[in-house]
Amino acid sequence: MRWRGRRGSANIEDRRRMSGGRGVALGGGGLGLLAIVVVGWFFGVDLTPLLTGNGGVQVGNSQSREITPQDEAAAQFVSVTLADTEEVWARIFDEQVGERYDPATLVLFKGVTQSPCGGASGATGPFYCPADEKAYLDTDFFVTLDRQLGAKGDFAAAYVVAHEVAHHVQNELGILGQANRLRQQVSQRESNAISVRIELQADCFSGIWARAAERQFGSLEPGDIEEAMNAAAQIGDDRLQERAGGVARPHTFTHGTSEQRQRWFATGYRTGDIRACDTFSAQRL
Repeated sequence: MRWRGRRGSANIEDRRRMSGGRGVALGGGGLGLLAIVVVGWFFGVDLTPLLTGNGGVQVGNSQSREITPQDEAAAQFVSVTLADTEEVWARIFDEQVGERYDPATLVLFKGVTQSPCGGASGATGPFYCPADEKAYLDTDFFVTLDRQLGAKGDFAAAYVVAHEVAHHVQNELGILGQANRLRQQVSQRESNAISVRIELQADCFSGIWARAAERQFGSLEPGDIEEAMNAAAQIGDDRLQERAGGVARPHTFTHGTSEQRQRWFATGYRTGDIRACDTFSAQRL
C-alpha cells in the first residue's frame, strides 16, 4: 500500500500517552465472559487472572507508556488510511446517498482506555462506539494481526481500519441504530445472527472503500487485496473458535465465517455499490 508522504486525518484523538484512569469492568452488556477469555487468550493477553467475582474483567489503572518509533509509524499509517476513508465516503455519500458524510473520530490508545460503550483494551481488539461516534484502536493490534493471526501486510491493517470506519458509515446511514435496537428485543441466538449481518455489511463496505481507494489515490499495490482477503479469513468466527482449541459453534457466531467475510468484502470491492451490501435482505449470507 502506498501511503507514506500522503495527507493524514485531523480526526485522530491520541490517548497513547494518557493514563487510563480508574479501573473499568468489562462484561455483561458486551462480550460474554467466555468470549473475553478466548479473545484475550487469542490476542496474546491472558485475562484469566483479572476475572472478577461479578463475571466481568477488571482492568486496572493504565500508566503512561513510551511511544516508540514503531508506534509513531503505525499512527501515521492509521492517520493516512483514515484520511482516505474520509475522502472516499464523502464522495460515495454524495453520489449514492445524496447526503453529506460526517467522518468518524479515531481514538489511538496504548493498553487501556475508556469509552461510553465500555472499557477498551488491546485484548478486545478494535471497535466502534456509536454512542460517541468514535473508533478505538490500540496499534499493537497490528502486531497481533501479523504475528499471531497470520494476517500480514499493511493492507491487512488498512482493512481493519476500514472495517471500523464502515461501522460509522452504518451509523450515518441509520442502519446500526436500527439493528442494535432490534438486537435488544430478541433472544441471544437471534441477536448474534443480527450481529453477523452487521459485521458482514461492514466487510462489504470495506471492499467498497478498497475499490475507491485504488481508483482515487492509486494507493493499492499488487497483493494488497489478497492481504485484505487473508485478514478477513483469519478473523472469521469459525477460524477463531477452531484455533482457540474448540469446534465451530455457528449459533455463537457474531461476525461470520471466514468464507462469508471474504465473500462480502469481495462483493463490495467488485461492485462499489452500497446497495449490493444489503446483508439484512440477503437470503444467503
